[in-house]
Amino acid sequence: MFIRPMFRFVPDGTRIRFMRGRFLGIAVSAVLSTLSVALFFYPGLNLGIDFAGGIVMEVHTPAPADLAKIRAGLAGQGIHEPGVQRFGAADDVLIRMQAQPTAAATQAVVNKVRTGLDQAQPGTKVVRTDAVGPSVSAELYRNGMLALGISLLMILVYIWFRFEWQFAIGAVTTLVLDITKAMGFLVLTRFDFDLVMVAAILTVLGYSTNDKVVVYDRVRENLRKYKTMPLRELIDLSINETLNRTLGTSATVFLAALPLALFGGATLSGFAWVMLFGIVVGTSSSIFIAAPILLFLGENRLRRDAQAPVKVAKAAS
Repeated sequence: MFIRPMFRFVPDGTRIRFMRGRFLGIAVSAVLSTLSVALFFYPGLNLGIDFAGGIVMEVHTPAPADLAKIRAGLAGQGIHEPGVQRFGAADDVLIRMQAQPTAAATQAVVNKVRTGLDQAQPGTKVVRTDAVGPSVSAELYRNGMLALGISLLMILVYIWFRFEWQFAIGAVTTLVLDITKAMGFLVLTRFDFDLVMVAAILTVLGYSTNDKVVVYDRVRENLRKYKTMPLRELIDLSINETLNRTLGTSATVFLAALPLALFGGATLSGFAWVMLFGIVVGTSSSIFIAAPILLFLGENRLRRDAQAPVKVAKAAS
């Protein structure tokens, strides 16, 4: 027995003409992506320890942290220009230092930091210490970028074999625009770009691809069902038919990631905020970017029979 859902984001029979805004949607996306690319080069991503190398120490002070005293204590141990900042609660501090050439030198710097912290605020505890050398960080950065490139290539191959080439180009072009916007978001928010963020972007790619495949599947079904309907009207129909599913899935993932962004702490909050941004961008791009690109590429190929004028037979007199 079919059970009618109690809540729907849009009522049945909705016929929003999304393709009327196709030029505006692509123009806005192009401007945002161009600005994101410019931000990528300047001021650039805030590379985390995974990619930039260095030493990161997370410390917990017995009272609200006095950053001036901590800097003075570290300077007294010969550690100059360390990156000292609060994160999370007022008694949580993150200390960043340059990478050291050897493990022994790294351990010596860590010991100096412990001594300086004891002098600045007695009772301070070191929660964690991470150290990555320059050669390892360079390899991690290269592998991270390679993972993003291979992911896009595999998505292109998958959609190319599943759909016509117009669908594949539309999906991959849209995904590239989504990635550039995510990079711009990372630059503006100054979240550390590390392996966790690569995982977040790959997750967004997977979600966004799934959303576009849902819309494209309905377009392909309607191409077979409505033989003479113009492609523009058919794409609008397909988007409207999948709109409840698209919005429902997006809202579910968004609400699941929101608590992580608000209460996940320094480790998870950046990942969750990128996820939230990616959900919004991926959902909107499926409608306003991927669908218009498909319309431009397939208007004279996917729907040749709809371009021919329909002949009306005259009634015999």
